[in-house]
Amino acid sequence: MSGPGDVPPEILERLQRIFQNLPETYEEPAWIGVRWRIRARTVAHVYMPDVERFPVYAQFRDEPTVMTFRVPVEDLLGLTAGGFPYFRAPWGTNVAGVVLGEHTDWAEIAELVTDSYCEMAPKFLAARVTSAGPND
Repeated sequence: MSGPGDVPPEILERLQRIFQNLPETYEEPAWIGVRWRIRARTVAHVYMPDVERFPVYAQFRDEPTVMTFRVPVEDLLGLTAGGFPYFRAPWGTNVAGVVLGEHTDWAEIAELVTDSYCEMAPKFLAARVTSAGPND
């Protein structure tokens, strides 16, 4: 059993492979879990929330692995309206979350992470990704 904040290694490795294709991103420990940043802006944050402290996460699984990320505002409702595995984070105007696990479509996660990167990166770096496409 893992503790709050621990990220299963297989999920962390998949996300690391996605982020290695995004210019100038870096990984660092967050207050809980791990986050990837471009400059001082967080692109994505993955963690296992403490369901006793935040019972809203208990609806997903006993120990869910959650990733929060940025979504263009015009896409947020469409992404989160269908429910599991996506949800709107309780902060920010353009923050979504996804419960990761065996059900995860990793091609879709790569696309969402790339979109989040493009939301947070300087325009000249985002243009490099959108014109070349991610290399996952």
